[in-house]
Amino acid sequence: MTERASLIQIQDITKVYRMGDIEVHALRGMSLQVGKGELVSIMGPSGSGKTTLMNIIGCLDQPTAGAYFLGGTDVARLDDDQLAEIRNRQIGFVFQNFNLLARTTALENVELPLIYAGTSDRRQRAAAALKAVGLEDRLHHRPNELSGGQQQRVAIARALVNSPSIILADEPTGNLDSRAGAEIMAIFQELNQELGVTIVFVTHEPDIAAHTRRIIHLRDGRIAADEEVANPRQAGEHVYVGDRQTVFGKSLQELLTKGNNAR
Repeated sequence: MTERASLIQIQDITKVYRMGDIEVHALRGMSLQVGKGELVSIMGPSGSGKTTLMNIIGCLDQPTAGAYFLGGTDVARLDDDQLAEIRNRQIGFVFQNFNLLARTTALENVELPLIYAGTSDRRQRAAAALKAVGLEDRLHHRPNELSGGQQQRVAIARALVNSPSIILADEPTGNLDSRAGAEIMAIFQELNQELGVTIVFVTHEPDIAAHTRRIIHLRDGRIAADEEVANPRQAGEHVYVGDRQTVFGKSLQELLTKGNNAR
């Protein structure tokens, strides 16, 4: 793998679920590193451990044994309140089902992480994040007034608004048609290529993995293969913004810089 400063370091982690007298070994002594600025896919069949690994990376669960360092912090030893703080400030989540609040506007959905963080200029930052993904004309629309692709862009804006260290995307195009899916992948690729955002996809779709620069294959709770992608597939031209340098790049760069300076 190309040498990068490590953002994620996982050292010999295991995860065992106990159901009565039965033990289910979801992860079996797994070790891996993800460098800052990487674009990575984690793939595997059902039962391979990819969801468990995503939950641990996202601080939604903790390993039974082993160590997990995120940006140098051993998060495996943090309590629930500390994990919640890490999730809010350092990790952005994008899910297949969008996970938007149905009765709130796009702007209010994106504001939520900033409310939990106690950010003062949250309305302006949420609007900037939505502008960055081409939704400046949909700020006050509720989810049922948006297409699936637009809802996923709201979810991406929400994931970005706190300037996280990493974005975890779980099957982010699974509920979208091919055109909307290509638009979403284009956003992720530009975030990574132009702004250096670290992104980890969890997917069973080879087409999604082909857009990334590294694919980690899981099987039976272990890493079966870890390969670089020599020529990642490039998503189609952006159709949601006019001038991506002045609309997407500039506004998002300002947002990310402001968020990092506020820490």
